[in-house]
Amino acid sequence: MITLLDPAGYRRTPWKNGGGITIDIAEQDAWRFGRTPITTPGPFSDYTGFDRVQVLVSGRGLVLQTPDGEIDVRTPFKPVAFAGETPIASRLEAGAVEVVNLIGDRTRVRIDLQVLHAGATLGRSAGTHLVYAVDRPASLQIDGDPQRLAADHTLRVDVASPTMVACTEGLVLVGSILCV
Repeated sequence: MITLLDPAGYRRTPWKNGGGITIDIAEQDAWRFGRTPITTPGPFSDYTGFDRVQVLVSGRGLVLQTPDGEIDVRTPFKPVAFAGETPIASRLEAGAVEVVNLIGDRTRVRIDLQVLHAGATLGRSAGTHLVYAVDRPASLQIDGDPQRLAADHTLRVDVASPTMVACTEGLVLVGSILCV
């Protein structure tokens, strides 16, 4: 089943730590997929028991400082993964940025976030997959079926068997949520 998610239906949620707003693109009780502007450095919200994957989609120079060192998010469209309970303070080296986050309750789901450029194909297992056109229109195929996405639009793909996602034009993020 494929459902188009329009930005008009995205929900705005205040951060748990009060430091900003997340644009929730899609969510269920065990996971959340959203886009977040980070305009000032500061602590990340505590998501104990959750795994997080984050990718920089606008700006440059985001560094996540942890007790064990840095998580480098300086490069756009290079996903990084970390545990939600990791104490993190963000550092902005070149001004405000925007990130896309996928957060999942590790006792209930496994999560993955991939960047798919034009000409690339990605095989996915049965589950829920969110295909997001970040900043420009994109064309893709899901199991050979052509799809077109406007900028900032998302396809929610719920499948009971393995599926193939091919990006034929533009760039999309593919967030995958698999039940454990």
